[in-house]
Amino acid sequence: MRTRRDVLATAGALGAGLLAGCTSRGSGSDESTGSTTTSDLLDVDVPEDPDVETVDSLPTPVRGDPDAAVTVKVFEDYACPHCAHYATEVMSEIVSNYTEPGKIRYEHHDFPLPVSEEWSWAAANAARAVQDALDDAAFFEYTETLFAHQDAYVGAGAAGYDYLGTVADELGADATTVVRAAKGGAYDPVLKADRKTGRDMGVRGTPTVFVDGTATDDPGYDAISSAIDAARST
Repeated sequence: MRTRRDVLATAGALGAGLLAGCTSRGSGSDESTGSTTTSDLLDVDVPEDPDVETVDSLPTPVRGDPDAAVTVKVFEDYACPHCAHYATEVMSEIVSNYTEPGKIRYEHHDFPLPVSEEWSWAAANAARAVQDALDDAAFFEYTETLFAHQDAYVGAGAAGYDYLGTVADELGADATTVVRAAKGGAYDPVLKADRKTGRDMGVRGTPTVFVDGTATDDPGYDAISSAIDAARST
């Protein structure tokens, strides 16, 4: 299994020119675009429709300075290829230049359009299960890995769930618990609440980025950086 460093090193293979965004189911691809997995995935034995206890609320995943004067909110769909490009190409610069220095409060918000009726929900549920079991730092590491290898679950059939479980296991979360959440929709109430918040803010596609409540012109680094700098100077 590749390490997070290996995964992120190959993230550029997702390609440029994807910042237009996903706007409805089918805007992205539900087919695998090439294998990025290895042969040593865990075999996570979870029935297709497991009984799960649903979780009604969970804190918003936050990175950076939680008390920073500027807040960046990003709405994403785990099956959207434009979100994958944003997460692997754009967010890394935001993290380096703004999040790690503590200049912003960075929030992840789920907005399953859905691009894929299965994976927009399943991967988001898995990520929230990792957050619930571990912490926000693990959530963001898990999320970055999923977006970098989006083709390892979107369109991958049953192996996609093994991938979700394997990455969770590497971070220290229980793979079976995470896959059960993914298949059973344990965190659907949390995802639906996030999606409603996004809709109320005017989100219609993913990724959508807000800086202090105002949507950026596009989800590219230059637009986001300019908006952050302007907000920090006021």
